[in-house]
Amino acid sequence: MARMPSADRRRQLTEAAIRAMTRDGVARTTTRSIAAEAGVSLSVVHYCFDSKQELLESVITAITGHYVTVVREAIRPRPTLRETVRAGFQAYWDHVVAHPGEHMLTYELTQYALRQPGFEHLARRQYELYSDTYTELIEQLRRTMGLDLRVPVPVLARYLAAMTDGLTVSFLVLGNATAPADVLDLITDHVAGLAGEEPGYRAGTGAVPAVTTA
Repeated sequence: MARMPSADRRRQLTEAAIRAMTRDGVARTTTRSIAAEAGVSLSVVHYCFDSKQELLESVITAITGHYVTVVREAIRPRPTLRETVRAGFQAYWDHVVAHPGEHMLTYELTQYALRQPGFEHLARRQYELYSDTYTELIEQLRRTMGLDLRVPVPVLARYLAAMTDGLTVSFLVLGNATAPADVLDLITDHVAGLAGEEPGYRAGTGAVPAVTTA
């Protein structure tokens, strides 16, 4: 087995754990099966992670990082704040539709952590990470587009985390990938309105209607 830096090995094992847990479920995934998935010996897993809690936290962080990367790229400045925000939501949603098993795993991790004595902090950390992630993305918009919000950033971050969390689990249950488009348009309008931009919601189009004068 080729030697590699510890950080790279941890990333390798984390991605192997995500694949194994997505396929087999959290409860049925063992460190032995993760080692087999990564093509390493069991001792390597125990060397890189002191506990199962540490491994699960790494999995949660990695999954969040997967979609944050595409959203961060998507919210590069566009002609309007609404277009920019909507592009970010679309990037997130495209990731959900393309990787439903990975997103389903996040809910399984939450339930597993809440039911296992001593693991509860992982569920709290998971949802704190979601809010922290939205805080980071909002701050990116503040820097690049001069975003001036009417509500505190932490409040908006928690709101967006809750809304996208609910839409994601709804899709996983109902399986309609296009239904959330109108909801995402509405959330986008809300965010734009909180920054002082005129609302432009038009169901099913994502477009800002023209403004007419009398």
